[in-house]
Amino acid sequence: MVYTDTRDKTVRTDFRTAVINGMNAATGGLYIPTAYPEIDKTYLEQTADPSFREIAFAMSKPYTDGEIQDSDLDAIIQDAYPFISHVVPIDPVTYVLELFHGPTCAFKDFGARFMARVMAYFNRNENDTLHILVATSGDTGSAVGSAFHNVEGLDVTILYPEGKISPLQEKQLSTFTGNVQALKIKGTFDDCQKLVKTAFTDTELRKQLRLSSANSINISRLLPQSFYYMYSSIVVKNRCLYDNRIENPAIIVVVPSGNFGNLTSGLIARKMGAPITGFVAATNANHTVPDWIATGKYIPMPSVMTYANAMDVGDPSNYERITAMYTLDEVRSLFASYWLDNNGIMEAIKDCLRKTGYITDPHGAIAWKAWDDMRHGAMENLLNGQKGDYKKPGLTPNIPDWALAVTEKRAVGIVLETADPAKFSTTVRLAAGREPAMPDRLSRVMALPDRAITMENSYTDLKNWLTANLKK
Repeated sequence: MVYTDTRDKTVRTDFRTAVINGMNAATGGLYIPTAYPEIDKTYLEQTADPSFREIAFAMSKPYTDGEIQDSDLDAIIQDAYPFISHVVPIDPVTYVLELFHGPTCAFKDFGARFMARVMAYFNRNENDTLHILVATSGDTGSAVGSAFHNVEGLDVTILYPEGKISPLQEKQLSTFTGNVQALKIKGTFDDCQKLVKTAFTDTELRKQLRLSSANSINISRLLPQSFYYMYSSIVVKNRCLYDNRIENPAIIVVVPSGNFGNLTSGLIARKMGAPITGFVAATNANHTVPDWIATGKYIPMPSVMTYANAMDVGDPSNYERITAMYTLDEVRSLFASYWLDNNGIMEAIKDCLRKTGYITDPHGAIAWKAWDDMRHGAMENLLNGQKGDYKKPGLTPNIPDWALAVTEKRAVGIVLETADPAKFSTTVRLAAGREPAMPDRLSRVMALPDRAITMENSYTDLKNWLTANLKK
């Protein structure tokens, strides 16, 4: 497979280079494949539930062909995924895709564990350490830290915004030892992301250190997240035969979106043949992408704190990949978009529990509310010309090609639940009046000592720390 660059389509490189470099230091662009091969149709046509790991192998093979032997790729997948995603029906036309059954209880485990093993594979014959820099708005850092912890030849530096993530999320970041170190930045996630991107384009620093990324900047984080879109859409397609008797349902995937890497992974799965009709980009008060879809103008905004903090991103990196894959008109035909403020998030958690009995985290709650509103009048209002104000919470004024499938009851929804509700127990308890169950693997981390280093929002300070503390 050949990879190119979102900012320079003349670039041609291989998977190893794209993974190890993270992004193109010469242009600041992100790597994307030049093609998206369709998966074997036997997976799409089977009536029995598919094997998640078989799908993962079939989907990753075209992107690694000639660079990772089949036996090694299979070993990577088997080792990365002792867990899978769970498809949970909560009403006849709504399925929750639970992505929190990995070691850090968040969807980032799917991408981070695959990426860590691929990087270790490519780095196995190198003498110098490969340094992973990652900015996180909540769950990415802990998933990356867990995936890379004690992996020989690799170390990880995690940057996270001080005071802007949940206490449990911070514990998951600040308690690593050994080859993983957390830096607590006095700023926002966007500040952390800018520091990381600046490091990647610093030629002087890159002469001293081998750097790579583990955000959704890195293509090896995005590709494995496409596995669960393919898997879940096939499972749901098969279930519809007896759950709701809808023939050939329009499958709409509702994605809580911050940096928009997860949604981009869904686009990759769709291009590879996943039976997905469309997507809903669901976010919080950081609604840069919904505004873009509504107005046609992409205007980054300073990120603001919300209860759904993993989506507190005002300038999503993967906007570049989306626009490299689709024109604005194509995005509008494929996407609906939706956002909620903090009050709406609290009401969504409460409403989901009241209507379905399901306790969701703040991010999944936005996705669930988007789907529930769409099928109970919001999409019909758009079709009837009641467009509303895109600056106010709710469904933004864009009518995708699949809108009639929703109003005519020919659609089913897959709502992504990206983190265990226990990671946001205070917010969930206040909204739902009930404490979510705490998995043992989360309760254990709360007793560990904090080891994070506090740092000003200064690239000079970051560069000085990296050169002083990282092994050459």
